[in-house]
Amino acid sequence: MSNTTNPLGLYWFIPVSGDGRYLGTPQGHRPADFQYLKEIAQAVDRLGFEGVLIPTGKNCDDPWITAAALAAHTKRLKFLAALRPGVASPTYFARQAAAIDRLSGGRFLVNIVAGGNAKELAGDGIHLSHDERYAHADEFLNVFSRLLAGEKVSFKGKHIHVEDAELGFPTVAKPRLPIWFGGSSDPAIEVAAQHVDTYLTWGEPLDAVDEKLNAVRQRAKAKGRQVQFGLRIHLIVRDTEEKAWEAANDLIKHLPDEAIAAAQDKFAQESDSIGQKRMSALHGGDRSKLEIAPNLWGGVGLVRGGAGTALVGDAKTVAKRLREYQALGIETVIASGYPHLEEAYYVAELLFPELGISADASKGHLTQVGEFGISGTGFRPRVVAAE
Repeated sequence: MSNTTNPLGLYWFIPVSGDGRYLGTPQGHRPADFQYLKEIAQAVDRLGFEGVLIPTGKNCDDPWITAAALAAHTKRLKFLAALRPGVASPTYFARQAAAIDRLSGGRFLVNIVAGGNAKELAGDGIHLSHDERYAHADEFLNVFSRLLAGEKVSFKGKHIHVEDAELGFPTVAKPRLPIWFGGSSDPAIEVAAQHVDTYLTWGEPLDAVDEKLNAVRQRAKAKGRQVQFGLRIHLIVRDTEEKAWEAANDLIKHLPDEAIAAAQDKFAQESDSIGQKRMSALHGGDRSKLEIAPNLWGGVGLVRGGAGTALVGDAKTVAKRLREYQALGIETVIASGYPHLEEAYYVAELLFPELGISADASKGHLTQVGEFGISGTGFRPRVVAAE
């Protein structure tokens, strides 16, 4: 279990499929052009976020190319980029990962995504069943992780066959580049226990998360391994509870019922992900059942696949809820919010002090007396840091 007095690692999200102020409508939409993504990355780099997650999918700009491009415009930010094992060989991906790791100065991490939308996966040439994808991922990671650790690898399995594979250039990350992974099914938990460094769960009620983490923990222990844990969730943080819930409801105020029904039907018909089924079951697409647990809101999942819940509230309350997850073993939170540029500032300015995270935005430049003090008087109100 984690020590809840320790700071949580906090990552943000790069919206490579687009961004906006409202869900389920083109109103207020922001295209995922590189200039905008760069604004977000540079902001969170400056604000003190540890890293960012970049997703994969047919509606996303490629996460690895995006990570490599953004790394050149940031200083300390880590890039957790999604990888679908079935689209290329582990040797090819290992070479790419090592290259981005070196070019970024050791700031590259890999998030393995074996599940998802079966119809979309077929478009990538992946025609394996749910359980077969995880069997493939197991073989993939056997080769991929050993290559990144500097080994020469020969391996012959049902899905992967390489002979004398090796990397010509080593990684900066030692002993190897970190591997992250998420999945709620039994085959996914088996892969996590065997191979990964950090296991990710979506934001479900505490008892459900506790059960899942314990399953991974016990399975890893049986293999002589330890796994760290991360939480993927959205955050809506404001000065007061009332303002936070107002912002949450505002996010879906232009969302038509027809869009909700279409999205929920798509998730049910096209996805074989156990995690997606768990997300959808939290509210069943019903607007009246969105507060799933105290401050845990399912509105995002009405139309968004994958992570569909948000913690909503003032900074003290959201920090308390995150500490509850931390008490279960969560060490890192990968958060997001709409729109991602503005919400990053809300989180850094309001939530960081409550979590004991040091923001970097003010280093080297002090605010002068003026409209942020009391203009013309020389008086500066004292800002009391949160305990």
